[in-house]
Amino acid sequence: MKTDIQPKYFKAEVKCACGNIIEVGSTKESMKTDTCSACHPFYTGQKQTMSTQGRASKFIEKFGKK
Repeated sequence: MKTDIQPKYFKAEVKCACGNIIEVGSTKESMKTDTCSACHPFYTGQKQTMSTQGRASKFIEKFGKK
């Protein structure tokens, strides 16, 4: 088995555009992201509910036989 082939593992800081900083383990020392769990609409409860109607039924309704 080869020795020293594994990459170095760091305690990385992930910086979000909203200013939130998250510490994770990674092979990179630092990372930047646009959204995180503190500002993403799904996690903050600001998510808008979509129609439960599927794509196929919408198509049939719009272009189906008349």
